[in-house]
Amino acid sequence: MDEYKLQGLTCGNCAREMEEEINKLEHGEGSRILYNSSKMMLTEGVDLNKVEKILSSDGAAILKDKEGDHEPHDHDHSHTNSSTMKILLGISTIIFLSAIYVDSQLDNIVPVLLYLTSAATSGYSTFLKGVKNLFKFKFNIDTLMTIALVGAFSIGEWKEGTLVAILFGLNELLEGMGMEKARKSMEELLKVAPKEAILVEGGKERVVPISSLKIEDIVLVKSGQKIPSDGMVQSGKSSVNEAAITGEAMPVEKGPGEKVFGGSINNEGVLKVKISKEYKDSSLAKILHLVEEAQETKTPTEQFINKFARYYTPLIMVVSALVMLVPPLLFNGDWGSWFYQGLAVLIVGCPCALILSSPIAIVSGIARNAKNGILVKGGVFLEQLGKIDTIAFDKTGTLTKGHPYVEEIAVYNEEDFFRIAGSIEKTSSHPIAKAVMKKINEGSHNQAYSEPQEINTISGQGVSAVIDGKTYKVGNEKSLDITISIEVNQRIQSLKDKGYTLVIVSSDTEVLGLFGITDEIREESKEIIGGLYKAGIKNAVMLTGDHDKTAEKVAKQVGLTNYYAGLLPDEKVSKVKELTNQGKVAMVGDGINDAPALATADLGIAMGKGTDSAIETADIVLMQDHLGKLPSAIKIAKRVNKIIKINISLALGLKLIALLLTIPGLLTLWIAILSDMGATILVTLVSLTVMLGERQKQ
Repeated sequence: MDEYKLQGLTCGNCAREMEEEINKLEHGEGSRILYNSSKMMLTEGVDLNKVEKILSSDGAAILKDKEGDHEPHDHDHSHTNSSTMKILLGISTIIFLSAIYVDSQLDNIVPVLLYLTSAATSGYSTFLKGVKNLFKFKFNIDTLMTIALVGAFSIGEWKEGTLVAILFGLNELLEGMGMEKARKSMEELLKVAPKEAILVEGGKERVVPISSLKIEDIVLVKSGQKIPSDGMVQSGKSSVNEAAITGEAMPVEKGPGEKVFGGSINNEGVLKVKISKEYKDSSLAKILHLVEEAQETKTPTEQFINKFARYYTPLIMVVSALVMLVPPLLFNGDWGSWFYQGLAVLIVGCPCALILSSPIAIVSGIARNAKNGILVKGGVFLEQLGKIDTIAFDKTGTLTKGHPYVEEIAVYNEEDFFRIAGSIEKTSSHPIAKAVMKKINEGSHNQAYSEPQEINTISGQGVSAVIDGKTYKVGNEKSLDITISIEVNQRIQSLKDKGYTLVIVSSDTEVLGLFGITDEIREESKEIIGGLYKAGIKNAVMLTGDHDKTAEKVAKQVGLTNYYAGLLPDEKVSKVKELTNQGKVAMVGDGINDAPALATADLGIAMGKGTDSAIETADIVLMQDHLGKLPSAIKIAKRVNKIIKINISLALGLKLIALLLTIPGLLTLWIAILSDMGATILVTLVSLTVMLGERQKQ
């Protein structure tokens, strides 16, 4: 598909109708108009001239560059359009007020001409579009407004007809400005992408566009500059702001050999970075692409609203005809007054406020979460996040740090315990061996190690080595082939009961000591689980392959409602299915090992700090390597869902009140337009509070 940037796209209902017309063109099926981002996706082969005619009939246009090619560019035409509209509305209002004054002084054609001039100034575009639509038998808001205006003027309601034209123009302006506000929030987010890089080649430096960078290229990143793409630091040390990727404001220290993300900012010093990914494949590019796509996914609520809007306007036209005809024919009502009431009902047929009830809130919610380093892949997932009542967590790397550490030790031979353990484990790359070495190297435990004469790995048990002519073992209980004392046996059992993995250091005659090893719980886990309960989550459970004692310990420490231990990957999937029968379930994991469970849950949430697998696996990605922002993401989602419900109630409620006024014959043209404009203003303002909340917290 070809992508085009549009200008003048200010009406969600109009965008839907234009999309339907384009789909009817030859080769046009499948083309889309993306109202939220003001873009158009055209299928190959569709006649662009016919598309432009459809767009122009509703006041929209494809942006063009100086050469006339249809390409998106960065110029902001929305400000120009809204400024022009403001000027026209201002002029129209002045003429209208002048007409009211002249009307009070003179009883001739002059006030009528002034009213017509005022109406034409603010409503000429609506009138022209409405006339075109009438010939096409296309009944949208422009058609309804045109019929209402012509009808009002035909029965001599010059003042009210003109006021309707001005108020409708103001309504369109506010609707466009509201959506533009949400779009700008998203565009600000997308501006974090760097544009150029300093390429170091043959000892020389030159500025190149980031699109030209290749893998293995070396770039120079000076203080205050953005890192152009994902890569590895070759030389230099600096603190780097990774907020564009992770949403974390605190800088991260970077040095040679460490990974950096494109779009992050070098705070001080100079870094030389070897590019590991072309920009289009970088974490930032993927994030921005997914965020752009996310704003256009339709939630079930939006799909319902769009479907409802298709039938709403024709239904209102039928109601309008009944209002005009039934009272005069059946109840001897006055034809003139009921014709006037029917015209007012037509105006109530505008579904714009209803169409607008969801997208501004959705775009605002996605943009706000993205700025916090939470990548929501679509409005449907944002809506789902607000409905979640149960969250299932993987243990390793999610609630815990994902690497073992020594929490308890028991020493029975101080002279040899640390020396023998260090001598055997120092060359091993096994995570448990690294945890042992880290503990040994701390402070007073640091030892002068011996070189083993021979080392043998014993499958399922551990390692044996000969040191100074004597055999030693480092391993689990199975490695013990000696008689142990009651004291040692009790301590082994005590450590096992606490859920520790045991590393036993022994000679061929005695146990030298014990290491109790566990996966370190993240400091923030308990606070975050508490925050989730406050955000409205009813159940927080843990699914882990670890044994029961370890799982029980973690669950108690972080405050989970339940835990399930000893689960294989397929058993995790079964448990998630079981939980989904009891409510809406989100699964939180690392995006790799937990992929089946993430896919099975109502919502998959991955932790990743920019890893490709995390970005591609889940519905929502926490770009940090912790759960810190999850409670706020749920609060934002719940707030968006609540706002959408309020908006729908406001949009339909005000229109219902206006329609009920027809029963006693009290509905007027200006009340009808005010009900629609009031709904639009309220819907827009309520939706924008998602972003206002963000500014207050910042």
